[in-house]
Amino acid sequence: MHMRRTPRPTWTLLAVAALLVSACSTGSSTSAANTASAVSSSATPAGLARYYEQKLSWRACGVPGFECATMKAPLDYAAPSAGDVRLAVSRKKATGAGKPLGSLLVNPGGPGGSAVGYVQSYAGIGYPAKVRARYDVVAVDPRGVARSEPIECLDGREMDAYTQTDTTPNNARETDELVGAYKEFAEGCGSSSPGLLRHVSTVEAARDMDILRAVLGDRRLTYVGASYGTFLGATYAGLFPGRVGRLVLDGAMDPSLSASRLSLDQTTGFETAFDAFAKDCVRQPDCPLGTEEGAVGTKLKAFFDRLDTSPIPTGDADGRKLGEALATTGVIAAMYDESTWPQLRESLTSAMRDKDGSGLLLLSDSYYERDADGRYSNLMFANAAVNCLDLPAAYATPEQVRDALPSFERASPVFGEVMAWASLSCAYWPVRPTGAPHRIEAKGAAPIVVVGTTRDPATPYRWARSLSGQLSSARLLTYEGDGHTAYGRGSDCIDETINAYLLRGTPPVKGKRCS
Repeated sequence: MHMRRTPRPTWTLLAVAALLVSACSTGSSTSAANTASAVSSSATPAGLARYYEQKLSWRACGVPGFECATMKAPLDYAAPSAGDVRLAVSRKKATGAGKPLGSLLVNPGGPGGSAVGYVQSYAGIGYPAKVRARYDVVAVDPRGVARSEPIECLDGREMDAYTQTDTTPNNARETDELVGAYKEFAEGCGSSSPGLLRHVSTVEAARDMDILRAVLGDRRLTYVGASYGTFLGATYAGLFPGRVGRLVLDGAMDPSLSASRLSLDQTTGFETAFDAFAKDCVRQPDCPLGTEEGAVGTKLKAFFDRLDTSPIPTGDADGRKLGEALATTGVIAAMYDESTWPQLRESLTSAMRDKDGSGLLLLSDSYYERDADGRYSNLMFANAAVNCLDLPAAYATPEQVRDALPSFERASPVFGEVMAWASLSCAYWPVRPTGAPHRIEAKGAAPIVVVGTTRDPATPYRWARSLSGQLSSARLLTYEGDGHTAYGRGSDCIDETINAYLLRGTPPVKGKRCS
């Protein structure tokens, strides 16, 4: 789930709905759980010494204060001699007084979010000064993402068509068009990156992080992961519990859930966030959805239905109009951070009153990382590739989606239908999944801080509770509030608690809650 541009970039797990991409994948028969047990005890896994002992050549990379390097990892951990994947790494070295604490690895989520972009635009300059003073803040773009041999699937015009595909099919023709769009997307990914597509799983990305830990000279991994980054961090802990240092998992995912359950829970999460938006909207003088909280969702859904048959102008240079698909994505984008709600009200007012869809299109474009020249980042491509590799597809046929529709629409009358149909996308992926739902206990790991926000739209609070119950050493830190993730979003209580853990190793007391 991703993201508009706010003063502090909000990096997230991508919402299955707006992406039209979900959970499926690749080729080896080794499951994530089996891989974890195979590598957890060895100091340097067999055959990987040349990777663990490599020396990084740091260089200036055009961003003041940051260094960049390229790290090699095996494309296939089961066959290390079969070739390498080259991973982009960036860091900002600690500059303050006090004993250095080593490296702090960060990941913003996605999957598909650029960690290098995140560290250079936010974490390396925006994390608390006392944390940056003691740690080298480091990021690696996971394999297939951004600067690390990015997966590509469709060009800009093809993506424009894809993002406008009707995601609430009303008849056989529209269903066939949606299935055709999913197939074209999958075929594009398969034809452009056939080898890499089989090796972008979260397990492999976590193993890459352990190579980086060793190359940086750290005995244990210190890490802050947001959203999907919590799944990456928890996977690391399951693989290497003895190498866990201080791990913060903010906006937690639940690795024990199937793709269909994740989609349904996320649908509920977005409805919870929308309810909070509705309650706030009706109190504002510029709310375009009326003054009755209970009617806000009904009015928005009716607006989406009108756009389904009668898209409105946007002034877009490429001639795009605002239909139901792009409008829904724009609204979903604004659910991630309550600071975006005024922008959403203004955009909805323009669209509903003046038939000007430019504001909602801007929100949608920021979510998809589409620039003004019509170019897309590889965020959506990497998101699909990782999700579709990590879990078997939520649904295999349109008929299965139709059977599931009532439960999704109960979970969210506004977003349920879109979310349900988005869950079909991995059914057509060109490679088989290598992962499966599994609990992660990480027995023997040092204390791990799991952070959950009570009205988080993208990673519902119940996921944080579940993950903290699985990890043997977890401490759950709760933020009672809105928006996606908690660290660095304005709560002094959250920030001070996490800073104390990162700087002194002091985890929060049991049951700690902040607002």
